[in-house]
Amino acid sequence: MNTPTNNAPQENKLGIMPVNKLVISMALPLIVSNLVQALYNIVDSIFVAQINENATKAVSLAFPIQMLIIAVAVGTGVGTSSLMSRKLGEKNFKDAGTAANQGFFLAACGAILFLIFGLFFTDPFFTATTDNAEICSMGISYLKICCCASLGVFIQINCERILQGTGNATWSMILQIIGAVTNIILDPVLIFGWFGLPQLGVAGAAIATVCGQTLAAVLGIIIVIRKTKEFKISPRKMLPNGRMILTIYQVGFPSIIMQALNSVILTVINSLLMPVSELSVWIFGVYFKIQSFVFMPIFGLNNGIIPIIAYNYGARRKKRILDTMRVSFIFALSVMAAGTLLFWLIPELLLGMFNPTAETLRAGCSAFRIISISFLFSGVAIVCSGTFQALGKGFSSLLISAIRQALVLLPVFIALLYLVGPEAVYFSYPVAEFVAAVLSAIIMIRTYKKQIAHLPD
Repeated sequence: MNTPTNNAPQENKLGIMPVNKLVISMALPLIVSNLVQALYNIVDSIFVAQINENATKAVSLAFPIQMLIIAVAVGTGVGTSSLMSRKLGEKNFKDAGTAANQGFFLAACGAILFLIFGLFFTDPFFTATTDNAEICSMGISYLKICCCASLGVFIQINCERILQGTGNATWSMILQIIGAVTNIILDPVLIFGWFGLPQLGVAGAAIATVCGQTLAAVLGIIIVIRKTKEFKISPRKMLPNGRMILTIYQVGFPSIIMQALNSVILTVINSLLMPVSELSVWIFGVYFKIQSFVFMPIFGLNNGIIPIIAYNYGARRKKRILDTMRVSFIFALSVMAAGTLLFWLIPELLLGMFNPTAETLRAGCSAFRIISISFLFSGVAIVCSGTFQALGKGFSSLLISAIRQALVLLPVFIALLYLVGPEAVYFSYPVAEFVAAVLSAIIMIRTYKKQIAHLPD
């Protein structure tokens, strides 16, 4: 086992700070940054909605591919952060540093993958999804920019995960806020052509997005180099290390597949709905923007507890693992209960920001109330998923997600669409989330017995 370098701390705060305080210190900055990110997503959509309804539909159809970009970036980052935190818990600073450096190499590989998609596959993707020429044209211009300039978001997310994995969650929050605020400021300037600039429409929204991500990436590299004391970031150490990459993706790849499934399923849903009900496509597009205000705090919590549980699992501290899980479940269920009330009591106000027609508003309110039934079940599954990833059990998260998406959500959605009608498809979400919550609880009990129960108190 490697001894720490002279400037490395003997014990990271992940192993000594009181758990309640630690969870707050790790999760709160991430929750704040995620809420800012959710705000930028909504502001972005509100500005786009001022162009016309087809612009909103174009961005909604592009959203699954944007989700896929984030899936690859976040999945790689989760694998890197989980491995790095476990190695820090073991005091193996050399391997922790190698894992962090490999994250940068893998981020560049991901960006190249989506550059190729943006250049050669954006047009076929949209022409296969819709035959509306205006939607197709706007969507292609928007998505091509997001894909071809995705290096910024890959580097930004990798830096955030490195900072989170070393206990520097506040700096991760600062990066997210800088990127999101830059995007929000540039959105109206580029979309509507303020200050003498050309009016770029939805392409302007895409340029604003990648500018914010690129700025955050540059600052992220500087902060990681200056603030990470346990190891050094070096281009030489970014050369591919097969053993480390395999270990990173044992956790990261299932996370990528889980989130990629969301992208694939949403693409299929949009394709099924477009010929039947463009109104439902609009509702889903707006819903996924607004629901992020409910889910982003839970994702922030999740990202905060992964390094805590991973570190203490590496250090073999059972009580700290269980205390972290307890706090996380209480927080997640409380937030999800509040979100359910919000979607039930004021859906008109939520939808009203996007200039809906009277018919769209009526249908949207009904849809929001139905889907929000699933929120409490989602909270259970998300916290379980983060715990599995922290323990190196990424396949368990993948299994739950695959069953939820492919074996429950999509078949129920299709059955409701063709047997009842588009107004009933929203019930597929509560059904799928209930199944996912039950499976998560069962696997969590088994995981506890195999990996946690025998650890010393």
